[in-house]
This record gives sequence, C-alpha cells and structure tokens, in this order.
Amino acid sequence: MNATPDNEAVLLIADSESSADMLYATGLFVPDPFTYLRVGGRSTIMMSDLEIDRARAQSKVDEVVSLTDYTDRAKTNGKADPRIVDAVIELLRDREVKGVRVPYGFPLGYADKLRDRGFEVAAKEDPFWDERPVKSDDEVAAISEVSRYTEDALRMAFGLLAEADVKDGVLHGPEGPLTSEYIRTRIHVFLLERDCIAQHTIVAGGVQGCDPHNGGSGPLRAGEPIIFDLFPKSTKTGYFADITRTVAKGPVSDAFRRLYDTVLEGQETALSRVRAGVDGQEIHGEVERLFESSGYETGAKDGRMQGFFHGTGHGFGLEIHEPPRISKVSQTLVAGHVVTVEPGLYYPGFGGGVRIEDNVVVTEDGCVNLTRLEKVFEM
Repeated sequence: MNATPDNEAVLLIADSESSADMLYATGLFVPDPFTYLRVGGRSTIMMSDLEIDRARAQSKVDEVVSLTDYTDRAKTNGKADPRIVDAVIELLRDREVKGVRVPYGFPLGYADKLRDRGFEVAAKEDPFWDERPVKSDDEVAAISEVSRYTEDALRMAFGLLAEADVKDGVLHGPEGPLTSEYIRTRIHVFLLERDCIAQHTIVAGGVQGCDPHNGGSGPLRAGEPIIFDLFPKSTKTGYFADITRTVAKGPVSDAFRRLYDTVLEGQETALSRVRAGVDGQEIHGEVERLFESSGYETGAKDGRMQGFFHGTGHGFGLEIHEPPRISKVSQTLVAGHVVTVEPGLYYPGFGGGVRIEDNVVVTEDGCVNLTRLEKVFEM
C-alpha cells in the first residue's frame, strides 16, 4: 500500500475465505472474521482461542495476539458483552492508533462504532493492497499449478465428446445423451480430486453460448460450437485459473469454422500486443477493428447483443476478476500482471458463439503464456 502517516494504521476485519485482501495479507485461511492491523510496517492479527495456535504456526504476519485478552480488557473497561469491534478498539488504544485506513467495502457498522469512539476511518478504493495486481514468482507458480489441473479437466471433457456417438444430431455416451450438466459434474469431480473447487463452470452448446455467462443446460448437439469456460480455485493456495476453449463434435458449417478462425486470429493479435507499458484499451481496440474488418458487427439485433461485446481480458489471482482490464477502459499493463486474453464472437442467428481464453504473465518485452492447452475446434 501507499505510505500512511505514523498515527494512521491499516485495518481489516474479515474472514480470509471470502476476503482476498485478508488472505493476501495473512496467508491464512480462516472461515470466521478476524482482525488484521498494520502499524509502522509491523503486522498483527488478533485471533480467537480456536485459531491462535494455528495462526502462529501458519500465518505470515509479524505477531499474533489473543482476542480473549482484548475482550477481557473491554470488559474491564465497562463493556458487559464485548464484541469483536470492542476488542479492536482496545487493540488500537494499546498501539496508540488514532486513525485507520480500511478497504472500500469495510463494514459500515464497524466503521460507525470506531468513529463513535473517536477514531478516524478512511476507506481506500480497490486495489486495497497496491502491490497485489503484480504477481510474485510464487504467485505465478500457484496460478500455473491450478492451470495444469484445469487443462487436464478440459482434456478429460473433450475426451467424452471425442468418444461420443451421434444419434439424431445429439451426442451420446455410454450412459445416454451427453448433457451440459453431466459434463460439468464430471469436471467438478475431477477438479475436486485435485484440491480445486470449480463453480458456475460453463459448458454451453449452440445458441446458449451466445450469452457468455450462460452455464449451459440440456443435451449437446453435433456440429455446434460448445464453449467450455473453467475458472477453478485451488483450495491449497486460493489462486484461480481461467481457461476457455470452444470445440465441436464435427463436422461444422463453414460459417462456424470461419467464426472460430477469426476469434483465434483476434486472440493471437491481442497476445502479440501484450507487454508492459501498453494500454489495454489499445489492445482491445485492435481486436475490435479486426473483427469489424472481417465483417463481424457488434450491437443489438432482435433484442439480443451479438458480436464482440465484452472485454478482451482481465487480471486475476486470489479473485477471478482483478485489475487490470484489457477493455474499453484505459489501464496500462505492468510487468508482473497476470491477465486473461479472451476475445469472443457471438451470433444467435448463426446458432452459436466462440470464445478462446489463455492466461499470460506480462513482461517488459511481451508476455509468457501460462496456458499450454491445445486449440482444436473440430473433434
């Protein structure tokens, strides 16, 4: 974070299962809210009796103190039934803190209580930790690990499609018609066995793929594009991967093949432009111009959006969406950013859409592609 005045501290009160900022600061998975305080460069967490020994062994902070000790102080100072915020107040007084800087989404109730007791509370907009968008070597390794599992899950799913029979245009496996739900479950189980949790995985066939966040449902059909978008999180590290492939159990029409080839060209164009110092807005604009010059228009038609109507990419790490964006918004890429590159084209009138997504690390002179999964459209 940016430097703070000596009398101002950094304060978080959150669980680290849902707060990436807390997980980043502590390196510790805790399901219940706890307190992180940084004063003068020294970090402290205040933990319950249930978690204190584990926190001392596993967290990356400088100091772990007892929540019970500070709730007891609050009782001594007249609080009959002290809550976590009362213990926080005692901790701040103990450290002679007058003001705190908190995340933008800090609970209003806690902020009100702190202000009522005379503390200044200032919220900082995201990213709360200024250094978080730039990934360390260890973070890149964690992302790469979950990426390998994600790729293996996709290969497993593609194997189901490759081995499927076609009956009346519908894909069939040994247990009957192949559905989005069946393949999604197989993917989730595969990843869970590798300590990864996948939610809202997209297996969207045909026109369902024209809604980029439609998870997909029902039987999958031959000759139609099927969009697979997997973004699991490692339960060991908390880091995500985010990989998309579009495949079809062929043969496909010339229109779908041209659509796929154009999206692939758009992705290759974007990948060739990614490097430190480049504005993501410029990269996105190049992809838009390529698609338009290829005859693929974007806009509303018959009440639905079609064409290329989302960003080219986004950062990710401990959250699936983090700064920076490669989109219509101006944001400059920095060495160490980890971003997706995922252009897409969607045409309900064609009966389907295409999206291809890789994960890259931005470098001074280009990028390193962390995604090794092959790009094959027709199976």
